[in-house]
Amino acid sequence: MATSKDMLIDNIAPQAKLKGLQLMGTGDALHPGWLDIIEKSTEYVGGGIYSTKYCDFILTCEIEGEKKIHHLIIIPNIEIAREIGDKLVSNNKYKDGRPRAKMNGKEIMDLAKEYDCLIGPAHAFTPWTGMYKTFDSIIDCYGRAPDFLELGLSADTDMADTIEELQNIPFLSNSDAHSPWPHRLGREFNQIELQDISFESLKSSIKNNKIKANYGLVPNLGKYHMTACTKCYKLIDPNLAIKNKMKCSCGGTIKRGVDFRISQIATWNKPHHPSHRPPYIHLLPLAEIISMVYDKGVTTKTVQGKWKELIDNVGNEIEILIDAPIDTISKVNEDLVPAIESFRNKSLYINPGGGGKYGEISFDEKLIKKEVEKDNNVTLDNF
Repeated sequence: MATSKDMLIDNIAPQAKLKGLQLMGTGDALHPGWLDIIEKSTEYVGGGIYSTKYCDFILTCEIEGEKKIHHLIIIPNIEIAREIGDKLVSNNKYKDGRPRAKMNGKEIMDLAKEYDCLIGPAHAFTPWTGMYKTFDSIIDCYGRAPDFLELGLSADTDMADTIEELQNIPFLSNSDAHSPWPHRLGREFNQIELQDISFESLKSSIKNNKIKANYGLVPNLGKYHMTACTKCYKLIDPNLAIKNKMKCSCGGTIKRGVDFRISQIATWNKPHHPSHRPPYIHLLPLAEIISMVYDKGVTTKTVQGKWKELIDNVGNEIEILIDAPIDTISKVNEDLVPAIESFRNKSLYINPGGGGKYGEISFDEKLIKKEVEKDNNVTLDNF
């Protein structure tokens, strides 16, 4: 459900290579039909790795537990995935990629640990299904510290490291793509030092703080960054939202933003990064930048054609955004140079996302501002 029919290994793998990704999570690894497709579409090379000529895959899944909280699990191999799937009591496990179970966080963690899996909260701060929407403490959810915490698109390390209880927990910046479009696949990813490509090596690296960098969206581009209405998407001062019992003047429901939720549970006003915490590097999807420059939809032939032209002549998307010389980019597409330079020097303006709508980018602050219903001043973040 809610996933493109094109989201298959044969489509994901070549797109991952164009993006610059080497190890992909499969997602949905408790669904027997998807496991069959994985087995048919990859070569098992041992160590929990399912390989294609473009990239490698490791088994991952989410389980929706009690209070609609999503838990991310990394699984050692297909045999274990099938065992967990058979054991899990869930009415929808043969229908949806994300099974729902009447289990709390501790019970799901115990099940994962029984099979030597890695587990942590998925998109931990989001208002619909994040762990912190319900709990003020990660220990209250799991009874002990999980293996990692997934930040989600609307948060980054600076935000999460204002919470003292997370100081010793590794952060992962992942994104669950629902389609293989280049602006969806690998919006967030991790740079991890591995002894080899295997489940055990990944497990060791996460537990021993071998994550070298987190890459992800500017948080205010995330669709739940700010408190906003889920119907009209108007940004609303959280204090006013609470006064109005989370109901918008348009009749829609207001959802508490990640920015506000973290401020409620934060220990400090500014981040306290532990010594093991790697840098967080902000990215924007290249297709989104092209879409802004040409004022065309991100999935149009114009945008996708210019994206492919850059990839073919310059390098993968990560290289283009971060490392490629501007002169090299200019020889392929001179129109994009100002936008990529603005991205690199952090002078693009962002209209924050909220209520389920992604934020928007612009060269001109005047073009991007929109109405904010407020009690006190609510300012738009400048990337």
